[in-house]
Amino acid sequence: MNLKPLLLSATLLAVVLPAAAQQVGPDDLQFTTVKEAPVTSIKNQHRSGTCWCFSALSFLESEVIKAKNLKEADYPDFSEMFVVHNGYHDRVIKYVRLDGKMNLAAGSDFGDVLEVVRDYGLMPQEAYSGMNYGYDLPVQAELDAALHGYADAILKNPNRKLTPTWVKGFDGILDAYLGEIPESFQYKGKSYTPASYRDEMGVNPDEYVGFTSYTHHPFYTQFAIEVEDNWRWTQSWNVPIDEFVAIIDYAVDNGYTVLWGGDVSEKGFSRNNGTALLLVDEALDTRGSDQERWTGRNRQENAPKSIKEAVVTQETRQESFDNKTSTDDHGMHLYGIAKDQFGGKFYLIKNSWGEAGKYKGIWYMSEAFLREKTLNIVVNRNAIPKDIKKKIGIK
Repeated sequence: MNLKPLLLSATLLAVVLPAAAQQVGPDDLQFTTVKEAPVTSIKNQHRSGTCWCFSALSFLESEVIKAKNLKEADYPDFSEMFVVHNGYHDRVIKYVRLDGKMNLAAGSDFGDVLEVVRDYGLMPQEAYSGMNYGYDLPVQAELDAALHGYADAILKNPNRKLTPTWVKGFDGILDAYLGEIPESFQYKGKSYTPASYRDEMGVNPDEYVGFTSYTHHPFYTQFAIEVEDNWRWTQSWNVPIDEFVAIIDYAVDNGYTVLWGGDVSEKGFSRNNGTALLLVDEALDTRGSDQERWTGRNRQENAPKSIKEAVVTQETRQESFDNKTSTDDHGMHLYGIAKDQFGGKFYLIKNSWGEAGKYKGIWYMSEAFLREKTLNIVVNRNAIPKDIKKKIGIK
């Protein structure tokens, strides 16, 4: 038997047949920044459920940087615990008025921050750290338990009539753990109140507009998103998903940043490689607490060998909200757009878990993930496209 023709055929076949395409996983992605706005340094909320505050103040810091054209040495650093202290004060009053039929926990939403800034002002971190309980980073389970226990005791109303001093008792717990808020303070050689410092920074809460995109309310109307952290019942404008994404892109293209709230309890949101991908085989896992709660510090990623993301429509987005596979987990700060080596669009996201992950506190979120898993956003009114402004009737 002559083997030469067979060997020759095999050789030709090896030459003719193309090599199998290399499968790419999340770890293989390479990113190039297309557009980004300045942001302040990465912070660490640590063992506290205050992402809503860290992200919102990061957003406001970028707003000040843009408005004042600040150099990095002059970037502001706003006090998160000033907002947390005042927000808790307002919340417990509402909690008692509603006989405990609302959320009284560390979680909150962006409207809480804007209301506190409007009603109380702002303080720099240097003037009020809110770290009065022996830790360098927030560790607030004991504080949260003490506040909730006190409020629930008041709800029992043992005197059958509430005294006028019960709120002072609640504030006393906040003061003990976070420190008393000064009526005035010195900062960079000037004397301020929280209100005058807010005005000096040029922060006007009325300049910010919230958006969402769901079909259980009419488009181009406002509604309060039905999640328990939205205890102030903050209203968001409802727009179709393509316009929702267009607002984000327009904001970034024009040098603004975006306050992002949504669901990170997905396998595709990876702590290790710093990416957020809407993987086809993603599975919901909502056990644990904040960073560990949503991504698991030691959980194996089990990413697929090749990246295949789900197709997102207005209908799939609504379904995931209705069946609670898209949940209200986390707040972060979106500040740029990038491309991967295949031309895929990603968003630059600043997190508040310290310098965690491959990109030291920064995540790259795919457009598919953003479309499906974003609950709501907040932007400067000047960062809204004119045609969308016209549809919702704002100037």
